[in-house]
Amino acid sequence: MIEPAPQLTQKDLSRLFLNNGYRSNPEMNVLIDKANDGYEYWDTVKYKKCPAGFSPEELWKRVKVSRILMTAYTWGKYAVSFGFTNKMQRLCHEFDMHFGQGWMYHTEITEENKSQYLKSSLMEEAIYSSMMEGAATTRKVAKDMLRKKKSPRDKSQQMIVNNYKTIQFISEQKDTPLTVELLMQVHRLMTEKTLKNEEDAGRFRTNDDNIVVYDVMADETVHTPPKADDIPEFAKDLCDYFNDKNITSYVHPIIRGIIIHFMIGFYHPFVDGNGRTARALFYWYMLKEGYWMTEYLSISRVIAKSKKSYEKAYLYAEADGLDLGYFINYNMKVLEQAYRELKEYIQRKQAERQTANTYLRLGYVNQRQAQIIQIFVDDPAEILTVKDLQERFSVSPTTAKLDLVNLVNHGLLKEIAFNKVKKGYVIGEDFKKKIALPK
Repeated sequence: MIEPAPQLTQKDLSRLFLNNGYRSNPEMNVLIDKANDGYEYWDTVKYKKCPAGFSPEELWKRVKVSRILMTAYTWGKYAVSFGFTNKMQRLCHEFDMHFGQGWMYHTEITEENKSQYLKSSLMEEAIYSSMMEGAATTRKVAKDMLRKKKSPRDKSQQMIVNNYKTIQFISEQKDTPLTVELLMQVHRLMTEKTLKNEEDAGRFRTNDDNIVVYDVMADETVHTPPKADDIPEFAKDLCDYFNDKNITSYVHPIIRGIIIHFMIGFYHPFVDGNGRTARALFYWYMLKEGYWMTEYLSISRVIAKSKKSYEKAYLYAEADGLDLGYFINYNMKVLEQAYRELKEYIQRKQAERQTANTYLRLGYVNQRQAQIIQIFVDDPAEILTVKDLQERFSVSPTTAKLDLVNLVNHGLLKEIAFNKVKKGYVIGEDFKKKIALPK
């Protein structure tokens, strides 16, 4: 349960607004700015060490007044607002610089490598978004299933496959206006063959569904969504907001995307799969607005690592009069971390490719074949197929087959039979000797 914060009285407002009274003490001002940078709630602010003569309650009231003064209102009829802090403004600018034509655009990365990075990030997003909602599997097993296009064996794997297909669908639809029908289609794709009642896929909940968000560990209901009767109108308004219709005040596109994410989670329009659908729509909105780098970010992986903070950001917003600053601040930190991890991932992969390229000195392999050698160096138990290489390198079956045959002919790999038709490739007996390079 989120602890209720001290409330501002009319007397407090008059006192603190008059002549900028909330900024009357330099030491308190430092604490106010720090609290706003992290968009902290009362349960953190109350532990701050205040200067003599000031209480934590007084600090909280000054923080609240400062947020009121920088409040941006959006989507008026739904009474949601947020304090647009200096940190949010800075991050919006940085994201504009990086997520459009940013860092990766200016680095020497081939289109083939970009395609590989994109596939990997889409898989990561699908896996972690599903794991957050209860999919029980390992990342390695899930990625192997997606890469090799294996049929899902259970509900957890089905959730991941659905998520992956939905993200691919959204990438294709990024320039299509959102409609209520498309919203339902996204949910249907996301939840196919995973719900207790299949008819719940792609339909809004009704009052009979009695949906609440329940914390099993705390044994309490933490969120009761608005009544189901409101959902059809909300869905229509959501589509208008998504499509930038009837906009009366400007809100930065990234923040608008985060608000869309929040509102789906808050309204819980579906019986199940609301979190996955909310994150997918955020992803779609970012692509629609031209932030193409979003495709390469594994946002859900970062959220999964801080799931408690993700959940608390929702609860703080609801506890503080639908102040979405908590949720916006959290998600901006997620985007910042996801971008940092992408840069590290690409730098690591480029280093791996440089290592793999040393095998070009063998004289009979191309860059792809050098990377195949590196795959087996990293994991000698690996088994590859023509289809695997098609997916991994975005090449034709003929090209993939020729790469493998060349390595077999030179004794690095050997062919094994799965059945009369399907073949696999593993390291040959002399693999280590064959890849030994002259000094």
